[in-house]
Amino acid sequence: MIAVDTDRPESVSPVVLPSIREVLRFDEVAAALPEVLSGDDALDRPVRWVHVSETASSARLLSGGELLLSTGAGWPTDDAGLRGLAEQLAGGGIAGLVLELSERMPAAPAALVTGFRAAGLPFVVLHREVRFIAITEAVHSRIIADQMGALRARDEIHALFTELSLRGSPADFIVAQAARALDAPVVLEDLNHRVIAASGIDGDEQALRDWEQRSRQEHRGTGGERWLITPIEARGMRWGHLVALPGRAHPAGRSNVLEQAAVALALSRLADRDADEWTRQSHDRLLGALLGRRFATESGLVARFEASGLPVAGRVLSGVAIGLHAPAGQASDVAALVAGASAEARAQGLDALVSQHPDRASGMLVLAISSRPERSVTDAALVAIGGAVARAAAAAPGAGGAVTVALGSEAPGIPGLLASVAEAGQLLARADPRRSQGVTVLRAEHRPLLRLVTTLGADPRMQEHSELMLRPLIDYDLANGGDLLEVLRAYASHPGNRTKAAAASHLSRSVFYQRIALIEELLGMDLDDGETLSALHAALLARSARG
Repeated sequence: MIAVDTDRPESVSPVVLPSIREVLRFDEVAAALPEVLSGDDALDRPVRWVHVSETASSARLLSGGELLLSTGAGWPTDDAGLRGLAEQLAGGGIAGLVLELSERMPAAPAALVTGFRAAGLPFVVLHREVRFIAITEAVHSRIIADQMGALRARDEIHALFTELSLRGSPADFIVAQAARALDAPVVLEDLNHRVIAASGIDGDEQALRDWEQRSRQEHRGTGGERWLITPIEARGMRWGHLVALPGRAHPAGRSNVLEQAAVALALSRLADRDADEWTRQSHDRLLGALLGRRFATESGLVARFEASGLPVAGRVLSGVAIGLHAPAGQASDVAALVAGASAEARAQGLDALVSQHPDRASGMLVLAISSRPERSVTDAALVAIGGAVARAAAAAPGAGGAVTVALGSEAPGIPGLLASVAEAGQLLARADPRRSQGVTVLRAEHRPLLRLVTTLGADPRMQEHSELMLRPLIDYDLANGGDLLEVLRAYASHPGNRTKAAAASHLSRSVFYQRIALIEELLGMDLDDGETLSALHAALLARSARG
C-alpha cells in the first residue's frame, strides 16, 4: 500500500474551479452589467456549483461553495430578516450572491449589503435582466469539462506508470517521467534521506543542496518548502520516499501523479535482485557522470554527491581503482564485488561511493572516497577493501585470482577527484597481472611523473606535447595495425631492463629489440637517453589520461 500525506494542500482535487471573478467575465454575466457591492477581496473564491434560489430558507440546503442567483422575490422585507438572511447564507458557506435588480427590487437592500460586507462575502447586483439558465449552463459546462479533463489526465498518468511497471523500467527513468509529468524536480530518497535518483533539477543547483537537513525538516513539517512526499512501500516494507518539489498544478492532481510513480517504483523494487540495487544504480550514475564529464557545473555535481551521502565540502577526495586478476574465462558477479567493496569501506570508517567503471571492458571497480584532511586513507584500509573484493569473487565456483587496489592522489574538489580516479586507473593498468593471490596496493604518490601528467592532462600544451612526440608511432600503428605504442609503453615502464620490458609486451626479446629499433628510427630519438625517455613516458601517460 502506498501512503500519501493527505494533509498537504497538493492532495486536494486537481479540478481548477472557476472563481467568482471569472464567472463575472462570462459573456452571459458581463452583458447584464454586474456591479460588486461587497467582498472585492474574495472574488477569487472558487465556485463549486451555481444554484438559483428565491427563498430565505435556502441556506439550510447548501453544502458550501455555491454561487447563488436570485431576484429576491422570496426574501424578507424587514431589516432584521435581511440581516438574518445574510448570516444564514454566510453560515452556509456560499461562495457569493448575485442579485438581479428589477422594478420590484430596483436596489440591493442596505441591510443585506451591510451583512455581506461584515462577513466579507461577495455580493453582486446585475443591472440588466439575464436568463439564469444561461449562467448556470455556462458555469456548469466549465466545471464538468474540467472534471472530465481531470479524469482523462488521471487515466493517462495511470496508463503511463502501469506501462513503465510492466516494462520493468529502472528507478531513475520512472523518476524522470514523474518530473516530466509534474514539470518540477522529483527526487527518490532512501530512508536515511540520501538521494537515489533525481530529475528535473537541471540548471537548479539549489535543488539538492543540504538535501538531508532540508528533507528531515520537511518530513517533520517544519521545513516550509511545501514538498509533496509519498512513501515507497510494499508488502509492509518501506524503502524510501518520492519527493516532488513545488511546481505547477497538474490536471490529474500532483499527489495522484506521485502516487502512481510510487507504485511503479515499488513494483520495480520488488523485481530487483537485492536490496542494494537502487543504491548501486545511483552510484553508477554519479560516477558515470563524473568520469564521463557529464555535468554542467562543478557545484551542481558537488550537491549531487553530497545528497547521495558523500561529503565533499571541507573533505579530501581520493579516487581508487580495483582490479581483479582472475583466470581467463572466469566471470565475476559485479554486483557482489561492488557490495563487498562498499560494505568494507564503511567498516573501515570511510565515506565512499562504489561503482563498476563505465568502461565495462576495463573490468575495474571505481571508488570515490571522502576523508577528513587529518585522516588519510591507509594501506590497511585498502588491503581490507581489496580482501572483501577477493572474498566476493571467491564465492563463485572455481573463482580465484589476485586483487590490485590503486589509490590516486588526494585532492579537494571535483576536478581533483577526476584526476585522482584517472591516476588510479593508470596505476591499475600497469599492475602485474601475473600475481596469483593476495592484495597489492599501489599509490600515485609513489609515481611522481604520473601525478604531474594527470594534473596537467587537460592542459592543451600537455596534449600538444603528447601528439608531437607520438605522432609517427600513432600513424604507423594505424596504417599497419602495429603495436609500437604498447611496446614503447612497456619499455618506459621498465627503463634499463629490456628483459622485463619484453616480457611485459608479450614479445620475444629479438622481436622486442626490432620494435625498439623501429621506434627509434621513426622518432629519430635515442631511447637510452634518460631525458628523451621521460618525455616520451609523459606523452604516453597524457595520451592514456585522455581515455
